[in-house]
Amino acid sequence: MKMNPSLSAYKERTEPSLTIAVIEGKPLAPPETMDVRRRLPSKPAASERKPTPSTARVQASDALPLPIRHTNKIFSALFMAALYFLMCRWREKVRTSTPLHLLTLSEIFAFVSLVASLIYLISFFGITYVQSSIPSNEDEIDDEVVVNDRHFPPALNAPSTSPPPPPCPLLVDTSDAKIPSFCPDDNDDEIVRSVVSGKTPSYILESKLGDCRRAAGVRREVLRRITGSAMQGLPLDGFDYQSILGQCCEMPVGYVTLPVGIAGPLALDGKIYYLPMATTEGCLVASTNRGCKAISVSGGAESVVLRDGMTRAPVVRFGSAKRAADLKFFLEDPSNSDTLALVFNRSSRFAKLQGIQCALAGKNVYMRFSCSTGDAMGMNMVSKGVQNVLDYLQDDFPDMEVLSVSGNFCSDKKPSAVNWIEGRGKSVVCEAIIKEEVVTKVLKTSVPALVELNTLKNLAGSAVAGALGGFNAHASNIVSAIFIATGQDPAQNVESSHCITMMEVVNDGKDLHISVTMPSIEVGTVGGGTQLAAQAACLDLLGVKGSNLESPGANSRLLATIIAGAVLAGELSLMSALASGQLVRSHMKYNRSSRDITQAAAAAVAAVRNPSEKTKSQ
Repeated sequence: MKMNPSLSAYKERTEPSLTIAVIEGKPLAPPETMDVRRRLPSKPAASERKPTPSTARVQASDALPLPIRHTNKIFSALFMAALYFLMCRWREKVRTSTPLHLLTLSEIFAFVSLVASLIYLISFFGITYVQSSIPSNEDEIDDEVVVNDRHFPPALNAPSTSPPPPPCPLLVDTSDAKIPSFCPDDNDDEIVRSVVSGKTPSYILESKLGDCRRAAGVRREVLRRITGSAMQGLPLDGFDYQSILGQCCEMPVGYVTLPVGIAGPLALDGKIYYLPMATTEGCLVASTNRGCKAISVSGGAESVVLRDGMTRAPVVRFGSAKRAADLKFFLEDPSNSDTLALVFNRSSRFAKLQGIQCALAGKNVYMRFSCSTGDAMGMNMVSKGVQNVLDYLQDDFPDMEVLSVSGNFCSDKKPSAVNWIEGRGKSVVCEAIIKEEVVTKVLKTSVPALVELNTLKNLAGSAVAGALGGFNAHASNIVSAIFIATGQDPAQNVESSHCITMMEVVNDGKDLHISVTMPSIEVGTVGGGTQLAAQAACLDLLGVKGSNLESPGANSRLLATIIAGAVLAGELSLMSALASGQLVRSHMKYNRSSRDITQAAAAAVAAVRNPSEKTKSQ
């Protein structure tokens, strides 16, 4: 028998392990090559199916001697009559001081009738369960056909010119699905199928399996079956997935490796530091390293922390601007500061309220809370304290409507003037004096050239661009690299990179004074990604791992000053490269990707010039 062309195309598109239905008893493929399951004709539409005595559904109420509507009326009347009779009798007993437990035969009968009718009525109100259908054999077969219809396209016995639809992700070929590196357990194949079909959510695999590595492998295999990409370059083994459960990353399928370079030594505040930098930008570590050398041989850098306070700004709304102003005056009243601080600080022994800054927009109030957070970056800590104060304010301001615990007056992960002016996290200034001979021999430029370039580029150029906190050469480069290496929140690089770089001539025009002012360095040495093994090792290298028990907050402040010192070194080196015209040459030397681009371009040109040779090789 010749196979219909559309059926042949469907066979070629269907994987060997799929289950193929039988249409009118004629298999679509030989049983030797495919598993065959009996399939009945399609289930008729609801409008075409007419109930017959043989197919009528059997209901639980059919066992009652009377129709259910009559039975309901009888038991309802019996319940009301028995209840009324008992209430009258018990009222009479109370008047005559007759013990209630002495029952007559009529009272016993009424009590039994009351209980029986009550039980029936309870069952009646649960009628959706009483009236549950008893499926027949035909119904079970129909249900199986409906389930099969979900996995297979419509009947193919009619010729069709349109190509068949692609198979469902559940039906992707699974003959080689078990990849040892993903799913070493034989039982994982069934779990993978369950996740692909949607029966098991991917996010509960850790709790369901009790093994974080196994859950990541199953999730990775699910992704491979659905997308067809095994992501072979993404490593799976060699990572402690238990360490990120519930805190760092959800639904992991692997981890990304980043190279970590070391710049230094950096002489800062009388100590020596080696800077871990995780980056994929060539020349960045080398440039920072040169800046560290110039600073160290000139006597080192000094730093100072101006402020240390994390902020969170909820937004609330009132019915009028006058009521909003009342809250502002209440919060800014010095007589209320002690009470508010007591309420705020009760959520943590490290959280200490420093102040509340209010701003109005019509009848909306933005309250910017600032508090110290110890060695933690502190976003969760300050949010808990803010919630305490909001709950407290509801008593004195019941008409206050809390819209959000964050109203963007904080301002988190966004460039903003309030962070540039008021600061957020750690506000740090770092400075150094670079000797003239160091500028000449190490940095290959001159002091006047650096001062002039800094004025034209970092100050005037940034002003022309309308920069907000970007009066620097590339502070974000260094901040991002150290953030990633030490387990900080990379998104907070936005405000943490706010920096103004200043250069001046000192010592009778011979030496260079350079400084960086960074008002919003948001870092912590506990919590978040700082607890991961690699990131903890980088923090340990800097001597700031974990919490400082003797002086809470000292480690996070020290980390902020180290980052500022690293930015100082990076600014000094890049500005020197620009002033001496070394930037392009250094990037061409250390940026290896340029070599790959050149080779790829040459190969593309050769392919265009000799297309015939390419065809022959294929």
